[in-house]
Amino acid sequence: MIKKILLGLAIVLVLIQFVRHPKNDTGALTNDITKLYPMPNDVKVIVDKACADCHSNKTAYPWYASIQPFAYLINDHVVDGKRHFNFNEFTSYRIAKQNHKLEEVIEQIKEGEMPMESYTLIHQNAKLSDKEKNTLVQWCQNIMDTLKANYPADSLIIKRSATASK
Repeated sequence: MIKKILLGLAIVLVLIQFVRHPKNDTGALTNDITKLYPMPNDVKVIVDKACADCHSNKTAYPWYASIQPFAYLINDHVVDGKRHFNFNEFTSYRIAKQNHKLEEVIEQIKEGEMPMESYTLIHQNAKLSDKEKNTLVQWCQNIMDTLKANYPADSLIIKRSATASK
């Protein structure tokens, strides 16, 4: 009985190797955050090492990203990360959404939720020092200050629809 179960698992493991997800490698920069907001080199270094794999249109895939079930897990993290925040699509967001996303980034960094522990476990260089966290938070805050200076306060707030508040 155990031999049949192991054989079945082996067959499933072989078959799932043929399931492929599209790679996140378009590198499209049309709506990149840097089109409107300068990114100093020290911030770029931090973003590249700790954020860009999941929050941009270009992921640097490790060797095991071609092996299932790791490929599925990595793809799921990238899709979810881009859904929450994408540096390369940032300028396509409404002003209120830009402001809100920056608030979320600041909160996630301060609470130690980003970069995710599962990511830093494998990518040790993605762990951020307090100085790096402060640099990234300050950059986000500077962008929010720019938004506040250039747009009316009510345009920086995401408005809830009447049905959503009921």
